[in-house]
Amino acid sequence: MLADLSGPTSDVSTPYASGLRDGAKYINDAGLLGAAKLKFTLVDYAYNAQQALSAYKKFTSQDKILFLQGWGTQDTEALTQFVSKDKIPTISASYSAHLTDPAKAPYNFFVAADYSTQVRAALKYFKDNWKESRAPKLALIFPNVPYGLVSIPPAKEYAKELGFELVGEENVDLKAMDATAQLLRLAKLAPDFTWIGGTTQSTAVILKDAQKLALKTQFFTNIWGADENLALLAGPAAEGVISLQAAVTYGQDVPGMKVIEKLTDGKPQMTHYIRGFASMLVMAEGIKRAQAKGKLGGEEIKAALETLRDFDPMGLTPPISYFPDDHRPNMSVYLYAFKGGKLQLLAKQSLERKKEWLGK
Repeated sequence: MLADLSGPTSDVSTPYASGLRDGAKYINDAGLLGAAKLKFTLVDYAYNAQQALSAYKKFTSQDKILFLQGWGTQDTEALTQFVSKDKIPTISASYSAHLTDPAKAPYNFFVAADYSTQVRAALKYFKDNWKESRAPKLALIFPNVPYGLVSIPPAKEYAKELGFELVGEENVDLKAMDATAQLLRLAKLAPDFTWIGGTTQSTAVILKDAQKLALKTQFFTNIWGADENLALLAGPAAEGVISLQAAVTYGQDVPGMKVIEKLTDGKPQMTHYIRGFASMLVMAEGIKRAQAKGKLGGEEIKAALETLRDFDPMGLTPPISYFPDDHRPNMSVYLYAFKGGKLQLLAKQSLERKKEWLGK
């Protein structure tokens, strides 16, 4: 597995990696793969694509891996051609839409709705619940990196289709310490809704500066832009912020939570952990189905994953389906709102699986 335990996305990669580790332990202890056991190797590549490539070469040349659990957008995209050539099925935590098109990324999978679907679902929810006769105003804040940029074209396109007025765009770096200048510009435009496409730490900076400026807008964030740590980092400024997620939160009443609570001795874990755990269950299901067919190679595991139809990872995420011509796992997004410093489920929004959205 590739993880960023020391780089700019380590705040969210570290809990995700813990979920993967515990998922592997559960799969082995529960005997989900029969007598076969997972051997789990983790490399901290510090969010550096070159280091990710070096680790991948070792994985394939020395460790002879059958499956890769990847991490970020930049490295996942850099490795796409290699995992395709080497026939290494890969579940990443980059949810870039173009990784869902098997014509371009045949060996790439993930377990959350892609970034484009996430922002489209939120916009649909906001528009459906908009009560005023005027068009709602939308602003976008994102880091100028592949992860931050990938959601912007679909967000703009769908916002226009739904009747939003796009009033501003600003860049805030993942390691920003201040966002005052950007927020002052946005404050003059009075957006009703403001999308944040960074990670939790940069979101906290934005929210605290927005509070200082008394900026009134409904902030909503990408899946990595807010989590259980946001209230700790941003304090009261996090109240009311909406976080788009693809997994349940710790303690929710689903079968998989009983397993996780036992593994973690009841110590609450972040939603990123739960999604990492679920991605291991999906991987194991692919391996198990390939085992049942009698041959266990990358090509066979990929084909097995493409037979999943509404596979339920013990209730931890919405059901997962992959098709030979469509690797979107589902079209469902959870909207959580921060209330009293806690993530509270606001709504589940599902969209139609439109062909014209595949890969975009």
